[in-house]
Amino acid sequence: MPTVTLSTYLRITRASALFDILVVAPFATPWTFKLLVPQLERLNLWMGGAPLASFAQIHILITCLMGSLVLLWSVRRLLEPSLALGRYDGAGRFLFAAWMLWALAEGGLPLVWLFLVPELLWGVAQWWPVAPMRTAQRVNRAGLKLVHAT
Repeated sequence: MPTVTLSTYLRITRASALFDILVVAPFATPWTFKLLVPQLERLNLWMGGAPLASFAQIHILITCLMGSLVLLWSVRRLLEPSLALGRYDGAGRFLFAAWMLWALAEGGLPLVWLFLVPELLWGVAQWWPVAPMRTAQRVNRAGLKLVHAT
């Protein structure tokens, strides 16, 4: 299986973080979410789904808590990407995808496809094999200081 270099992997991790910030920002506050819901409902109807259920305050609270957490996690990955954070994010994406598949199976929410497909693609990208750093290991054994440029 082909591999990517660590620097490419870190760019993928940053790109996924930036994608998440753009997509999730409207879910992070009650005010932005209330502006987003009618757009989501129109999109779901256009895709052949049912009208969205009305959101009680508890639903908005949970949505905004999740949106806020994803934003914080995304900023962390954007500013300090690493192989470990990318792998954790990939695992989280597969978990989120499982719940999205559940929602699709329940019916009436075709707009979930618009979230599911990128989630799976970013998950695969962040679980893609990274080439071993043989050159860096050789240089390190020679007693030279390693400088990692991201």
